[in-house]
Amino acid sequence: MASGAARSIAGRVPDFFIVGHAKSGTTAMYEMLRAHPAIFMPDSKEPWYFASELLERTPPRPEGTPRTLEEYRRWFAGARPEQRVGEASALYLWSRTAAGAIAAVQPEARIIAILREPASFLRSLHMQFVETYIETEPDFERALALEEDRRHGRHLPRHTYWPQALLYSEHVRYAAQLRRYREAFGPERVLVLVYEDFVADNEGTVRRVQRFLGVDDTLPIPASRANPTVRPRSRRAHGLVHAVSVGHGRGSLAVKGALKAVMPAKLRRGLVQGVNERLYAPPEEADEALMERLRARFKPEVVALGDYLDYDFVKRWGYERIQ
Repeated sequence: MASGAARSIAGRVPDFFIVGHAKSGTTAMYEMLRAHPAIFMPDSKEPWYFASELLERTPPRPEGTPRTLEEYRRWFAGARPEQRVGEASALYLWSRTAAGAIAAVQPEARIIAILREPASFLRSLHMQFVETYIETEPDFERALALEEDRRHGRHLPRHTYWPQALLYSEHVRYAAQLRRYREAFGPERVLVLVYEDFVADNEGTVRRVQRFLGVDDTLPIPASRANPTVRPRSRRAHGLVHAVSVGHGRGSLAVKGALKAVMPAKLRRGLVQGVNERLYAPPEEADEALMERLRARFKPEVVALGDYLDYDFVKRWGYERIQ
C-alpha cells in the first residue's frame, strides 16, 4: 500500500491504532476510549485490514472484513471532522506486515501496544483461540507441543481461520514486534503499556492514553471488563454452535446479518450473554509446573524486551527467580 494511493481516495484512515496484544486488555481499552466524545472508533472492533497474513481466510461476520482501502475507510465514515479516529485490531502487533502497511497510509499515526507476562498471555490466548474456532486442541500443553509440526503444515485444524497464528511462541517476540513499530513511526509515537498495570488501575491507564492522543483527560471514564477468558463447557456443544452460527457457507452468515438488522443491540447482547453463560465456564486453575517451564523458556524474550525499552520487565513480571 503506497501513500499516493491513500491520497487518491476520499475519506479518512485512523489517527491511532491499538495494535495488541489479544487477551491483554485491548477490548476494555477500546470500549473505554470510544466513550470519549472527542474519539471515534467503529462499532466493530477489529477490521484486521493491515494484517495481510490474516486476509487469506477470515471468520465470516455480518460486517465483513475490508479488502480494499476504500472499504476500510467506510468503517470510519461516521467520524466527525474534529474527532480523533482510531481502531483496534489485536493481532497487528503479532503481524509482520501491519506496521509497514499502516505507515504507508498514515505515517503520523500513534500506536498503542499492551504487553502481558508471556506465560499467562499465551494460556489466555490459547483459550481464546479455542473459543473462536481458530484452535481445536483444547489442551494447552499439547497445543504448544504441536508448534513445530504446524510450522511445517502438519497437524493443523481442518477449518482453522488463521493457521499461522497457532505458532504460539511468535506472539511473545515482544522486542522484535515493538521494533517494527518504533522504526516505522518513531519511539515518541509508540506508547507501550503493561497489562498488569492496566488491570491494577484502569482509569489511570486510560487517562494516560487520552493524554497521548491529545484529548481531554478529565472526563468521567466508564468501567469495562470486556472479553473475559473462558473455556467451553462441552466440546460437542461448542462445535455445534460453530457449525450453526459461523458455518462454512453463506446461510448462517445471512441469518446473523438479518438478526443484527432487526434486533436492538441491547437485546442482541443479552441473548449472546445468555448463550455464552450456558456454553462457557470460567477457566480452570493453571498448571503451575507448566507455567514455570514457559517462563523459563521465554525469559530471554523478557530480558530482550527490558534491554530494548530500558525497563526492568524481569522484575516487573517476577522472572528474577526463573533460571
